[in-house]
Amino acid sequence: MAAARLTLSVVVLMLAVIALTEGMRGPGPKKCCFRFNEKEVPKAKVVSYSKTSQRCSQSAILLNTAAGRQLCVKPSAAWVKELIAYLDAKAVPGQVSNL
Repeated sequence: MAAARLTLSVVVLMLAVIALTEGMRGPGPKKCCFRFNEKEVPKAKVVSYSKTSQRCSQSAILLNTAAGRQLCVKPSAAWVKELIAYLDAKAVPGQVSNL
């Protein structure tokens, strides 16, 4: 009888620890990229950008287009760096960046 109580107590304790640690992690990232657009996107078609969460396995930039689409691109690409610099320079003064 004592062995059964001990086993049940250990199982309940393990479940409590698992539930607590899972709850502390919080929800996962909203969007991660696993495939990337390799073709350069014209500046006129991009309205904004954001960086993916650090919790994603690969860092990426999400480009928001005028057509309402989101494209995943690699932040290391030269054309992406130029596009980000262009969008940052075009930003309205006082506007908070979404990075």
